[in-house]
Amino acid sequence: QVQLVESGGGLVQTGGSLRLSCAASGRTFSTYTMGWFRQAPGKEREFVAAIGWSASTYYADSVKGRRFTVSRDNAKNTVYLQMNSLKPEDTAVYYCAARQGFSSSYQLPLAYSSWGQGTQVTVSS
Repeated sequence: QVQLVESGGGLVQTGGSLRLSCAASGRTFSTYTMGWFRQAPGKEREFVAAIGWSASTYYADSVKGRRFTVSRDNAKNTVYLQMNSLKPEDTAVYYCAARQGFSSSYQLPLAYSSWGQGTQVTVSS
């Protein structure tokens, strides 16, 4: 399994931006599908975005429209989540996740075998 470490969370005002990073260990990072999920207090973990080994990207409806952008740098074993126009409802712990290859179930937490520890994002109104 690959080990994942997120960073970049913090407190930001409504309309602000943050960029989350997720650094992965291992030599086969380029073959992994990487996902971003979030979990707000009292709610289930929900899919935010994913990027496949071929850099195909997938987004939840709640973050489409260029609000969030997922990208990867295989040379740095890192995946990013650029978050713009943040809203209070984006407040959550954000997790990155990894799975070998691609799955059509990329929106489901169960599709991923490795998880980071999470980073808190708080958007104030």
